[in-house]
Amino acid sequence: MRAAVLHEIGQEKLEVIEDIEAVGFGPGKVRVRVRATGLCHSDLSAMNGVLPQPAPFVPGHEGAGEILEVGENVSHLKPGDRVVLCWLPACGACPACKRGQTELCLAGFMNAGTPNFKRPGGDVFGFAGTGTFAEEVVVDAGCAVPLPDDVPFDIAALIGCGVTTGLGAALNTADVEAGSSVAVIGCGGVGISAVQGARLKGAAEIVAVDPVASRRESALRFGATKAVSPEELADAKQQVTGGEGFDYVFEVVGRSATARTAYENTRRGGTLVVVGAGAMDDFLQLNMFELFFDEKRILPSMYGGGDVLRSYERTIALWRAGRVDLEGLITHRVPLTEINEALDQMRTGTALRTCIEI
Repeated sequence: MRAAVLHEIGQEKLEVIEDIEAVGFGPGKVRVRVRATGLCHSDLSAMNGVLPQPAPFVPGHEGAGEILEVGENVSHLKPGDRVVLCWLPACGACPACKRGQTELCLAGFMNAGTPNFKRPGGDVFGFAGTGTFAEEVVVDAGCAVPLPDDVPFDIAALIGCGVTTGLGAALNTADVEAGSSVAVIGCGGVGISAVQGARLKGAAEIVAVDPVASRRESALRFGATKAVSPEELADAKQQVTGGEGFDYVFEVVGRSATARTAYENTRRGGTLVVVGAGAMDDFLQLNMFELFFDEKRILPSMYGGGDVLRSYERTIALWRAGRVDLEGLITHRVPLTEINEALDQMRTGTALRTCIEI
């Protein structure tokens, strides 16, 4: 079968190969034919070493497709079922799951160190335990979430990560208050989803911040009331909040510099939500006086900060009702053979989400 492989961390291009095989099928597992997958910035971060991931590996973790085969002890799925892939399934038994914080379950991360594929040259890993830039994947049955017939594969793929992360940051983690002021720093697919979440919650002012003009224009279509470049944020803060700072600021880049900017633009007593996934050696510096004196809440948001399966269901319900726009997030479509074009679209900021059709 075909898959796109990164041979070494730090390489900028993927090689589409055909001599690769999905491995690991057995009890409790399912084999999935991937039909659509989105390119998330986390894939780039794994490729350049910001996020830890053994190589060689197949990127991709935002996918949807059809069940080809189910292993023993899998009773809730059958061949032909349509599914969205969840890269962080909840085990239901660990302390985090028992507390209701299923997004903090570590069971899914344990899969990241086990090869998902093999080829004549040796083992190949799948990013985040999945690896959806491939025609087929073998995953734990809990990673394959049944998908209603009316949800297209491309829409479902986005729900598998970016949309759930961005919407959840606003709806679950921040629980944005109606009438509040919001700033979203970083307006790719996840940031735009946070904009939509803030709009759903009734935020009065939503300022989208991004260096790419096309993304700023898109943010306005998705519900932002103002869109500015990073250099214009100070003026927007003055205009919208009288210089006090925003009630909520979402950092959707994953860098200490933008997190510091987000902190400085959050009002005293306000809320900073950290959504971007950053590097382990990139440290955010805060002094102890400001931390105490400003009483700003700093809330990291992992995968939308809530029960993932419930979040999927909620997103589908909102999409059906026309309350969120998911089709509009897909600005580009490419076949797997043109995956490097998709990478360039992500790097330059010309795409919100590129759908790779497999």
